[in-house]
Amino acid sequence: MKIVISAESTIDLPKELLDKYNIKTTPFTINLGDELIEDHFGVSKEIFEFVDKSKKLPKTSAVSPDQFQTHFENLKKDYDAIVHVSLSSLISSAYNNACMVAKEMENVYVVDSKSLSTGIALLAIKGKDLIDEGKDAKEIFETLQALTPKVEASFVLERLNYLHKGGRCSALALLGANILKIKPQIILSDGRMIVGKKYMGNMTKVVDKYIDDLLDSNPNPILEHVFITHSSPMPEAEKILTEKLENRGFKYIHNTLAGGTISSHCGPNCIGVLFLNK
Repeated sequence: MKIVISAESTIDLPKELLDKYNIKTTPFTINLGDELIEDHFGVSKEIFEFVDKSKKLPKTSAVSPDQFQTHFENLKKDYDAIVHVSLSSLISSAYNNACMVAKEMENVYVVDSKSLSTGIALLAIKGKDLIDEGKDAKEIFETLQALTPKVEASFVLERLNYLHKGGRCSALALLGANILKIKPQIILSDGRMIVGKKYMGNMTKVVDKYIDDLLDSNPNPILEHVFITHSSPMPEAEKILTEKLENRGFKYIHNTLAGGTISSHCGPNCIGVLFLNK
């Protein structure tokens, strides 16, 4: 049986990694005022320019049932089975939309990643490994769904402005964070975004402390794939993270740009580390 791994554009992988692991994606839609664009790798720059000019957040639209129908039907021309890894069902309607279509088709399985961004990618890459091992589609689906609690996904935000615009942060919290220069950690916990530790200082020092805390609190990572995912280039922070992850023994360190979901929620100069625990 020929099996393929699928995901929405919220997987935040560049074309070379999508091609390498044969992951097929279907895009979210982003509304930038009068312009509708497809979510894509590196879209964050367009989002930040729109927010700077309009002082409004863009609206993102999940992949619709009709779009999933087309996506799955196209994949079925070349593959016997599809394992689709979806953005957390508690963040978006994409998972429910995909399930609605999948239940009317044969051999289409939908995983609720309970994560976002390259947290989804970690599961998708594992899915490709299982395909290569000769596992069937149902077993791959069950394995990936069982792995979702093992995904460690978190980010550090330079500012709370975007969370405030999106109604996820009060004006008082925003004012306090700006005065005290607080940089909050956002953690994916059971499919939801919650606030973790709160750091103070410039982003370089914050990232240095963040990665130490992250590795200390996760003593048993799977030392294969790890993602450094950021909404805008942050060379000093990226260097710190890369060096510490290399020292920890990770085999594949991927440095990627966040797509529309992370960028719309967290704003510029947001950076995170994502990996699987044992």
